[in-house]
Amino acid sequence: MQLSKTEKIVYELALGPAADSGLEVYDVEFAKEGGARFLRIFLDKPGGISIDECEDYSRRIGEILDKRDPIPQNYYLEVSSPGIERRLRHREHFEKAVGEMIDIHLYKAINGSKLLTGTLVSIDDENNLTVDTGGEKITIPKADAARANIHFDF
Repeated sequence: MQLSKTEKIVYELALGPAADSGLEVYDVEFAKEGGARFLRIFLDKPGGISIDECEDYSRRIGEILDKRDPIPQNYYLEVSSPGIERRLRHREHFEKAVGEMIDIHLYKAINGSKLLTGTLVSIDDENNLTVDTGGEKITIPKADAARANIHFDF
């Protein structure tokens, strides 16, 4: 769950225009889906982000990306909020999510399941996640998590 080289470059480019607007760059994702590539920049701020803020930011970062041209392939640029079921990818995401219900998709099953759902109790100095599943507390290395996100019951 580390940033790729391309994602790191875009993340650094994205910080300035975000800070100028009082926004936080929550995450950057560069993904191939089907035959297309998508560059997704997720923005946040206290109280949430509006569609107008996403649109304004998209124009500004689009100009920077066109000028610097850090991605040789064609791609679609998407700018949005990380959403209610936001992905937890970086240490600071997990730190902010302590006390919240999360879903962790695992590489290897624990107790017969590759999905762990519970309240995030902590992330320690060694990047171990402790989750209270309602019956037991399970601690796993963050590296064992294929994907993690905030859990939301609809």
